[in-house]
Amino acid sequence: MLPQCVFLSFTSIPGSLSAMRFITAVDMTQPQFLEPVSRELWMRIWSRDEDITQPESILAAAGEAGLPSALAQKLLAMTSTPEVKNRLKATTEEALKYGAFGMPALVAHVNGESHLFFGSDRLELLGNVIGEKWLGPVPAASKPRM
Repeated sequence: MLPQCVFLSFTSIPGSLSAMRFITAVDMTQPQFLEPVSRELWMRIWSRDEDITQPESILAAAGEAGLPSALAQKLLAMTSTPEVKNRLKATTEEALKYGAFGMPALVAHVNGESHLFFGSDRLELLGNVIGEKWLGPVPAASKPRM
């Protein structure tokens, strides 16, 4: 299944269904690109206020994430297939079972327990639960200026 932390980031953005289906197709066939594509779409909508609803925007995000153009086109075509639609529907239903109610909502599965986090201001807490140090939304850019 598509990780809830990826899926739930986009669930309430108007017109984000295409992006959610694209991420689902990536997860189903090219999981090594799941994180970079998800990060690029996240940055587009939440940090740069850029579109993620149109095919050309999704393809541009995929390219920035390192996904080859021909492969990105193939994945975009997959977004209208019953397999992708059903997988996304199942992921949505699973997220709701964990109590997801808005976005971004993240579910971490650690040591047999599920932990729901709501809001991007909870990412530091998520890092603590999964044993990772939170370095900020753009770790490479987190350099103090004095």
